[in-house]
Amino acid sequence: MKEICIVEFPSNLGLKEPQPGKEPGVKKLPEWLWRHNLHKEINPKDVLTLDAPKYTNIKDPETQILNANSLVEYAREQAYLINNLLSQNKFPFIIGGDCSILLGTAIALKQKGNYGLFYLDGHTDFMDISLSETGGVGGMAASIVTGNGHPKLTDILNLSPYIKEENLWCVGNREYDEQYENEIQNSEAKYLSLKELRKQGISNCAEVFLSEIKNKNLDGFFLHIDVDVLNDEIMPCVDSRTPDGLSYAEFNELASYLFQSEKLTGLEITILDPDLDLTGQYTKDFVVNITSTFDKSRNNF
Repeated sequence: MKEICIVEFPSNLGLKEPQPGKEPGVKKLPEWLWRHNLHKEINPKDVLTLDAPKYTNIKDPETQILNANSLVEYAREQAYLINNLLSQNKFPFIIGGDCSILLGTAIALKQKGNYGLFYLDGHTDFMDISLSETGGVGGMAASIVTGNGHPKLTDILNLSPYIKEENLWCVGNREYDEQYENEIQNSEAKYLSLKELRKQGISNCAEVFLSEIKNKNLDGFFLHIDVDVLNDEIMPCVDSRTPDGLSYAEFNELASYLFQSEKLTGLEITILDPDLDLTGQYTKDFVVNITSTFDKSRNNF
């Protein structure tokens, strides 16, 4: 059984300002989840924190991406930390931050071998910079880690692609804009929108994914959880709200299949913004659901 290590990446570098002069509040998420007992329930062997570089709302002229140089610097530091944990056969339970925190972990996974990525998100995050109005890596993270985009971000340490496109499963999107969906549909990634996930069935989807990891003889897979995959009524405290989404029953069912797999190498939780959940009620519900589902499965690590 792998030792679980909570890793805190309190970064908001991949998001635009919610309003002029105000930083995105998602960098407060690790402390916020600690206050709402996630750390207590997970009961990790260690808790490690890596502070992010200073946030700016300025686009890099070379890439047109927000905080590009800081993201590269941070990703290298993240990768070093995660690589060490994986070398010790530990399980990184990562708390963001926005979705750009994936870059460092993806680099570490590439350094270790050939891994799959289950990207559970209310958006594909598989977007070219040409379609981005904000220049935020949070909306492009899945695309960047599979080698699409400017080499400053896609080829850090000459490791592009960090995750092979064919080993990405993008699940749960409900942004049904044709131009937006075309990006992922025209890739080699497996794409299951929320509609398609429900149509095919959660257990079937998980079974096919886990079979593919086994049949491809991958070294493992990493689970990305953007909380905006949840229904907007139960998780409205996110930066990009969209109607519908998974119920907790659906989320817990899918998560439990993935948590139980011995091929699960680590996971990350992103996007819940404490500034948007002033009473903490939505956060409390989330912590209860994810920790109870995780704890029931952890004996399989």
